[in-house]
Amino acid sequence: MTENGERKISSLRDLPRDIAPPRDLWQGIAAKIATERAGAGADAPERRFGRAARMRVFGVAAMIAMLAVGIWIGRAVLPVPGTAATSPTLAAATQHPAESGGYHPFYVMDSKYMRQRAELVKGLEARLAALPPESRAKVIASLTTINESKAQLEAELGKDPSNALLQELLVNTCQDEMRLLTTVHEAGQTGQGI
Repeated sequence: MTENGERKISSLRDLPRDIAPPRDLWQGIAAKIATERAGAGADAPERRFGRAARMRVFGVAAMIAMLAVGIWIGRAVLPVPGTAATSPTLAAATQHPAESGGYHPFYVMDSKYMRQRAELVKGLEARLAALPPESRAKVIASLTTINESKAQLEAELGKDPSNALLQELLVNTCQDEMRLLTTVHEAGQTGQGI
């Protein structure tokens, strides 16, 4: 206790539990909620339906806009089968030496890729001849598999040019071919097997 006769409180447990607040606001809040529910009970589903319907319309409009942009980008970036190449990059892409009439995306078959591939293929037979027979058989089998995969992917991309998975698989297959050709080139220089 203090000098005034008041008790000193050192913890929340020391506070009395039966003191009512001077103004109890909950009764007014509860009454207002009840009147709003009663008054808006009939039109609340209409408001929710209206908002849900607007959100659906906005969602459909957004999907249509994204589809239009995707088509526009696809036509602007990817070559359309049966049309002449208009850009130098696209022209270089269509000059693939083993062109099978399939689809050749220009971002894979650009001039730098074609030049590097041509340099690696130029001496391939001589380098293969320098390899041990077992390594030569592995390389030929791998090149055959890669070329078959490329032909299949290009044919499928000709049917569905916007398929991102097929595009990625073709890029990966071309990278595998370049890695194999580079490995053969380096192994042929040293005269060792792969």
